[in-house]
Amino acid sequence: MIELTRINNKKIVVNAEMIEFIESTPDTIVTTSSGKKVIISESINEVITKVIEYRRLCFPEKKYKPLTEEELEFYNRNTDTE
Repeated sequence: MIELTRINNKKIVVNAEMIEFIESTPDTIVTTSSGKKVIISESINEVITKVIEYRRLCFPEKKYKPLTEEELEFYNRNTDTE
C-alpha cells in the first residue's frame, strides 16, 4: 500500500498492486485495475518512486539498488505514449 494525497489534501492509501496506469492531464490521475480513478496531487514520478519503494519493502531479499534520477528520466522518456 502507498500513501497518496487527493487534490483536496486528504490522504488516501492505495494498493500499489492494483494500479493499472497513471496519467497526467495536467492533474495526475491514477486508474486501478477495477476501473476506479483517483485525482492526486503527486506527480507521476512521485507515484513511480513510491511504488518502487513499496516493492523493495515487499521483497527485501532482492537487494534493489536505489533508483537514480537518470534511471527515472530514462524510464519516463521510454514509457511516454503521447
